[in-house]
Order: sequence, then C-alpha cells, then structure tokens
Amino acid sequence: MDIRARKFLKKDGLDYAHGTGHGVGFFLNVHEGPQSISKNNSIKIEKGMILSNEPGYYKKNYFGIRIENLIYVNKLKNKLYFENLTLAPIEKDLINYQLLNKVEKDYLFKYHLNIYAQYSGLLNKKERKWLASLI
Repeated sequence: MDIRARKFLKKDGLDYAHGTGHGVGFFLNVHEGPQSISKNNSIKIEKGMILSNEPGYYKKNYFGIRIENLIYVNKLKNKLYFENLTLAPIEKDLINYQLLNKVEKDYLFKYHLNIYAQYSGLLNKKERKWLASLI
C-alpha cells in the first residue's frame, strides 16, 4: 500500500520522508504500532485495526499538502478494505480535477456524499446548503 501511495510522486522523482500511515488505538498514543503503512512495516494488516491514512508531500521552504484520515480495516468475502472513520470535507478548490481519473473523481464524490448523509440531518438549512455544495 505504501508503494501505491507514493507511485505518482515517484514518477516525478519525488517522495516523502514519513510513513503513509500508522496504527491508532493500541496504547492511546499518537504514532502507534504494531501496524503501519510504511516502507518498514512487517505486520500484516488485519480486520479490526485502525490506522491513519496520511500521505503528504512537502517542498522545503515552499509548501506542503497532506490529508490525514483515520481508517478502519474491514473484511468482506475474505477481502480486506478500508472504511473512513474521519468524515471531514476535503478542500476541492485545491484539487486539479484534470489530473484525476474517473475512479479518483468518483471516490471524492462518494466521500463527500457520505459526509452529507451522515451530518446533514444535524445541520440548519444554510449549513446543509454549504455541505451539499461540496458534493
């Protein structure tokens, strides 16, 4: 997974110095194991684990970009998959949609739709309208 997260940066000769994710909830520390998503992980990812998903890139003295979500490892028909635990909108104005493929665009749409479905009933009309604009 770590290799796939770095794939597009590597194409341009870039990388990030930190791991792609780490365990959460073992001893209630910030960066925990035993599991991680990194070049050095030797622990098998299993159902029930919680990890951070935080690829990012920093250009020294210029900028940085990073999305950090928590994910839950679940299993369906013997296949592991991640469920987002963090439901915070991603700032779409910072995304160049011309660089995304259909799968990536669909992911963003479904991610924001899920946020709307989870929270719209708790919001007033103005807040719901704003949240809907992110979809």
